[in-house]
Amino acid sequence: MKLSGGVEWALHCCVVLTSATEPVPAARLAELHDVSASYLAKQLQVLSRADLVHSVQGKAGGYALTRPPAEITVLDVVTAIDGPQPAFVCTEIRQRGPLAAPPEACTRPCAISRAMATADAAWRAALQAISVADLATSVNDDYGTGTMASIRTWLSGPAEHAPADSSA
Repeated sequence: MKLSGGVEWALHCCVVLTSATEPVPAARLAELHDVSASYLAKQLQVLSRADLVHSVQGKAGGYALTRPPAEITVLDVVTAIDGPQPAFVCTEIRQRGPLAAPPEACTRPCAISRAMATADAAWRAALQAISVADLATSVNDDYGTGTMASIRTWLSGPAEHAPADSSA
């Protein structure tokens, strides 16, 4: 399964927003991750349409999570960015070619389609079980207990490359 790069960027932003005390401008999030501000802004707009983040306009504007990070799952973010469709879509190839199975013999999904659906369900269940809060905890576990606090401090400091109008 291949996910878009937007999923990675969106998840990183959601984790960062767990430590924010105020809305964070898209440009500031892009600066923190050293990524394209315009592409990141598009991902944030998609998260906003999915009601995972909301934007605040004005000089102190930016993005914030819409609910506690423990209530936002990795699957919520993946679905918002890449859509809800399954990774595998059966095209009924078994009904083609010189030895094609007749439609009446294909009343249930084939073994391949069933296996892929089972794998997709397991993958979705695994992502549903991980919250953005869990990811933030893992960041602290991986890089040290002060990591998220350092991010909070950096976010509240002066923006080096942010535009004067720091609206969302």
